[in-house]
Amino acid sequence: MGRWNEAKIKEFAEVKGGKRLPKGKKLVKEPNTHPYIKIKDLGKTKYLQLNSDYEYVDDETQQSIARYIVNEGDILISVVGTIGLIGIVGNTLDKANQTENCDKIINIRNVLPEYLYYYLISKFGQDEIKKGTVGAVQPKLPLKNVQDISVLYPSIEEQERIVKILGVIDEKIEINDAINNNLEQQVLTLYRNKFVDTVNNERQICRVDEYFDISIGKTPPRKEPQWFSKNPQDVTWVSISDMGTCGLYISSSSEQLTKAAIDRYNVKVVPDNTVLLSFKLTVGRIAITNGEMSTNEAIAHFKTNKKEINEYLYCYLKYFNYQTMGSTSSIATAVNSKIIKSMKFIIPTDEELKEFHNFAEPIFAKIKVNQIEKDNLTTLRDTLLPKLILGELDISNINL
Repeated sequence: MGRWNEAKIKEFAEVKGGKRLPKGKKLVKEPNTHPYIKIKDLGKTKYLQLNSDYEYVDDETQQSIARYIVNEGDILISVVGTIGLIGIVGNTLDKANQTENCDKIINIRNVLPEYLYYYLISKFGQDEIKKGTVGAVQPKLPLKNVQDISVLYPSIEEQERIVKILGVIDEKIEINDAINNNLEQQVLTLYRNKFVDTVNNERQICRVDEYFDISIGKTPPRKEPQWFSKNPQDVTWVSISDMGTCGLYISSSSEQLTKAAIDRYNVKVVPDNTVLLSFKLTVGRIAITNGEMSTNEAIAHFKTNKKEINEYLYCYLKYFNYQTMGSTSSIATAVNSKIIKSMKFIIPTDEELKEFHNFAEPIFAKIKVNQIEKDNLTTLRDTLLPKLILGELDISNINL
């Protein structure tokens, strides 16, 4: 690789695992000084920063897991279930707690944390991560295999230039994310005030499958690779991992299905503007489709001709307590399609729905525009990333 170096992570950094919550202990929503970083928090932005989605541990739990805190600048990588989501610990999460489903890369030498982040999210890094992943039903990336990930890196000066170029794009992406997070919080705040904190006896209750046409996705046989594709012209096929990084709307995925696969295995094609909900392994991820697409069997589709209900449904699913749905101690394995279809749904009155839709619909439209711009910027960054990592672009004259 010319002036590029190659080394395994264990040669220039340390890798440490996280800690499972003590038996009987649960996370709390009430903010305190002990935030808890979970897999769902990774993969959305470069820097992990505290927001309203985070949960916390209480003081007693904190004392028992205090050895497993993270520090600003540490890199986290998801290693169970959804493998290979990456994030750098930001300043607002310094001394936060780390889930056992993530490893942290610390004490990094000769490689900038930001460069390592970009390398790990690149095709090269993700390919290395896939090589080390084991298991089919519940994929895992053992700590030793994280240590053995090979990384290509140039001089510190060249790393700084690469980070600078990609950072300009990421800064704009993060601005769009911040705007969209603020807009979404406005809608969620109104929803909470209007539907959670107030009682209206005129509202009705039913099962979700009595109000919506609920369908479930499907996966063709993995042993027959001809059904799967990386061609964006084929049918977008959404996984839980895709839902973890997409934002409010989902437009693309990491993998496609051929049209032959859709026909052969009767895979449901989800209409535009349909609310999706993940219910296996990672329960409670929600997104709205931007265009027609398909999903795997871990995702339910809430289809309806009454599109004015979608903003309400999105917020309803955001606030739904999924812990009430499982029949065992493990919510991730207890929930199935039958349970999803029997979920309780509270129907607002027509007047309430109209008022909420009139407020939320233009905000959701703004979020979609910002997210499309973000997706375009992400595509630009991901196009530049391999060229920069391989040294195919001359950036020696760029002023920092």
